[in-house]
Amino acid sequence: MMTVNHKENLFYIGDVSSPKAQMTYVPTGEDKIIIDHTEVNDELRGQGAGKMMVEAAVKYARQNNKKIIPLCPFAKSVFDKTPEFQDVL
Repeated sequence: MMTVNHKENLFYIGDVSSPKAQMTYVPTGEDKIIIDHTEVNDELRGQGAGKMMVEAAVKYARQNNKKIIPLCPFAKSVFDKTPEFQDVL
């Protein structure tokens, strides 16, 4: 089973020094984060790793009263397909 971890401006799966999947974000002001990059290694492609990291970011945003700006095309596509995430946009 895959576990999404969070460290500073990074959500990742695997080891932080060489993650199998990662999604980076930039804090903006007091209450926003910008998701700027998502990357999934070939071995995890098609297994939902990217979506799991977006879900983790949504959970983080809700817990910390933040909004998300998904500049990364992958993250934006997940938001576009997932109505229940609209509250953090």
